[in-house]
Amino acid sequence: MDRYPPIAEHGLVGDLQTAAMVSSQGVVDWFAAPRFDSPSVFAALLDHDRGGYFRLSPVHEEGTCRQLYYPDSAVLVTRFMSPDGVGEVVDYMVPQPGAASPRHTLVRTVRCVRGTVRFTLECRPRFDYGRATHELDLRPEGAAFRAPGAAAHLMTTFPVERDGQDVVGEVTLSLGDGAVAAFTVGGADDPAPAPVSVEGATEELWQVVDHWQDWVRNSRYRGRWPDMVNRAAITLKLLTYAPTGAPVAAATMGLPEQIGGERNWDYRYTWVRDGSLSVRALVDLGFVEEAGAFTRWLGARLRDGVDSGGEALQIMYKVDGEPLLTEEILGHLEGYRGSAPVRLGNAAADQLQLDIYGEAFYALSEGREVELQSAYQGWKTVSKALDWLADSWDRPDEGIWETRGGRKNFTYSRLMCWAAFDRGLEMATRFSRPADILRWRSARDAILEQVVERGWSEKQQAYVQHYEEDVLDASLLLIPRVGFLAPMDPAWLSTLDAMDRTLVSDSLVYRYDPAASPDGLRGSEGTFSLCTFLYVDALARAGRLRQARYTFEKMLTYANHVGLFAEEIGPTGEQLGNFPQAFTHLSLIMAATTLDNALDRLRS
Repeated sequence: MDRYPPIAEHGLVGDLQTAAMVSSQGVVDWFAAPRFDSPSVFAALLDHDRGGYFRLSPVHEEGTCRQLYYPDSAVLVTRFMSPDGVGEVVDYMVPQPGAASPRHTLVRTVRCVRGTVRFTLECRPRFDYGRATHELDLRPEGAAFRAPGAAAHLMTTFPVERDGQDVVGEVTLSLGDGAVAAFTVGGADDPAPAPVSVEGATEELWQVVDHWQDWVRNSRYRGRWPDMVNRAAITLKLLTYAPTGAPVAAATMGLPEQIGGERNWDYRYTWVRDGSLSVRALVDLGFVEEAGAFTRWLGARLRDGVDSGGEALQIMYKVDGEPLLTEEILGHLEGYRGSAPVRLGNAAADQLQLDIYGEAFYALSEGREVELQSAYQGWKTVSKALDWLADSWDRPDEGIWETRGGRKNFTYSRLMCWAAFDRGLEMATRFSRPADILRWRSARDAILEQVVERGWSEKQQAYVQHYEEDVLDASLLLIPRVGFLAPMDPAWLSTLDAMDRTLVSDSLVYRYDPAASPDGLRGSEGTFSLCTFLYVDALARAGRLRQARYTFEKMLTYANHVGLFAEEIGPTGEQLGNFPQAFTHLSLIMAATTLDNALDRLRS
């Protein structure tokens, strides 16, 4: 068992309220419950010795591991092939699309499909990020791990024994044999779950497969990359907290953007930006219900902000809408491969990032098939927010990348404020709603004039990151998508050419150059996968279809073995940052649909 397998050597399973990471060696090394942002129970990915893990894999050390998803589902199969036989571990969680539940179960079934395989089990939970001690109550019907305020139960169809306060066990299977180990996290006083059986787990597994395949059938995508688009859609669904419809940015926390570096963030929260951009991707695929759930959540946050009299929106929230995300350092954890500090919470929640208003109104407008904001009370909130933004847009901020080097006049922030007014004006017309049209139009036009005058660099012949320097920024790849400039506008094509020269490396795109534009943090980072897919989108819109398609196909080769992407790609092709990242998968869908449409037009 590797102390720290590569970040990409994992699959994701979940129940629409939380998720677990399973390595290709059969080890659950990340699991937090009852919510994505709850304290971890297994966190060996952040500290092998203190974090806790759940291993279920063959004893044979000379085997080969392969991992795959059952087609169009979130059921993960890890296969182990050795001279003695071939065994499989099948991991799943039963979807819980309804109300918030305090109880969550990870089911791990094992089976032998050739020869004979001896599986070994180690279940070593470490509650509260490894800060809480627990006691083991081992009985014939199962094991109970009890910690202050929390408990977990392990139910198996084969014997296990005590190893300190943990449990271990072995089971030997011949061709056709199976076994089950189910790990349930719940409240401190929860009763033990019912006993498990191979037959019951098998029936439940197929029900889970049917659930996911039925969901995927609702997709109307008929383009050239169905497997990758479907996997991206399933991943976005897995990363969405069903009780509120709010997606988290990633399932994990603390995974580094540079091995050994300090860029290690907690991404288990809902960013207005990420969630808003997912709306168009979901609607394009036909998942109107999911898009509607998020816009309702977003509308509630906007209403709370407008009523508060302060900033109309915060950049991120917990999945239930709670705005307090205090950041602290978990100093007892060594971090993934020594990448410290491990941060819990996210201080960026207190930053000013004006671009979120553009993304929010982009979501409310682009989700037109949902038309939730056509209701009059919803429109009043929208109108008040835009009236407020008309007086508040012209301020320095920390920008989309959450830099910690001081506020600047970021061009992208102004661009998206322009988009907010542009979409607001469009909605007012479409729904025939009362609005201060002249005021909004005046603000929109003032932003455009300011960006054209101050955001353009004669030296670079391009629009740049902020008004103070001639530094490029890949966030501006959204310029043609939001309609600020036409895709064939000479100024935009010149900007795209400048990005080609400066930010693109073998088709992969850096979001900016920290050396040229210090962001207040030490170290460097890899190329940003979101930006590479936005680059594909921009190339396709600009008619550069050969380059767009080749870039897209090359980018797909960086997906992991089950089609998942982290936040970044390192210099030797390794995936870096929190995993899997929703932003990357939603931009994959955006790029695929834009490129499909462009290629179809070329053929017609």
